[in-house]
Amino acid sequence: MDERAHLKELQEQVEAALRNSFRGREPRGDIYDAMEYSLLAGGKRIRPVLTLEVCRMCGGDPALAMPFACAVEMVHTYSLIHDDLPCMDDDDLRRGKPTNHKIYGEATAVLAGDGLLTAAFETALGEDSPLPPQRVVAAAACLARAAGAQGMVGGQVLDMAAEGRAVSRYDVEQLQKLKTGALLSAAAEMGCIVAGGSEEAQKAVRRYAQKLGMAFQVRDDMLDVEGNEATLGKPVGSDQANEKTTFVSLLGMDDCRALVEKLTGEAVEALAPFGAERSGFLCWLAEALAGREN
Repeated sequence: MDERAHLKELQEQVEAALRNSFRGREPRGDIYDAMEYSLLAGGKRIRPVLTLEVCRMCGGDPALAMPFACAVEMVHTYSLIHDDLPCMDDDDLRRGKPTNHKIYGEATAVLAGDGLLTAAFETALGEDSPLPPQRVVAAAACLARAAGAQGMVGGQVLDMAAEGRAVSRYDVEQLQKLKTGALLSAAAEMGCIVAGGSEEAQKAVRRYAQKLGMAFQVRDDMLDVEGNEATLGKPVGSDQANEKTTFVSLLGMDDCRALVEKLTGEAVEALAPFGAERSGFLCWLAEALAGREN
């Protein structure tokens, strides 16, 4: 398999599905424009790719997982819109473009995020799904848990509370398990659920995604220090400016590199039960993300 070509193919499939998400909807002011502005602004689409590829690895049809792949990307995008607001991180750039509230104003940006969150579950719970209803419900419930106060929202609360004060490595790890890791884990687990994977398969997929998510966040902290703003598409140095405790401030760059390598190895190891042929792309993806520059 040409992994890069396969990744590009999956990303293109996701883009096409997302572009069709709101076609034919009756206009309501500029809310759909605002929602699509952020949803279609690019990005690596790692979460939907995980949903599709885990479904394939677990013996399912990735096409049946596409609504859930779109749903997790909608939730992720809503979180970015809200994260950029003046009451949160107050960022001006996202993916090389002005943030949503800079274009549409704060009120519409809040509503665009709200709209994407609810559209995610409308998409996941579509009436015409050929999947067994119990799988649809289980996958949607998985996403709901990861997105809410026990997951991503809870992580954002901890993140805001940590600004301007010293926190421990344990605190940073718990914060990131919720803020970043929960949604990545849900993306992977939904693919397994859609495929009808066993409980043991779900555990292995969950461990992979948790290790992947932590490595992703450590690398993100590193890029905020050593990254290039043009490549990242957002300002660098914001963690230090906001007085945030990060993996870099706790461990230093060299230990962060070693930690990313360790976590990536553990992610790959978690997929051993699936065999090298079936898990090959996901193992490659973990290693590719460990060395990313954006």
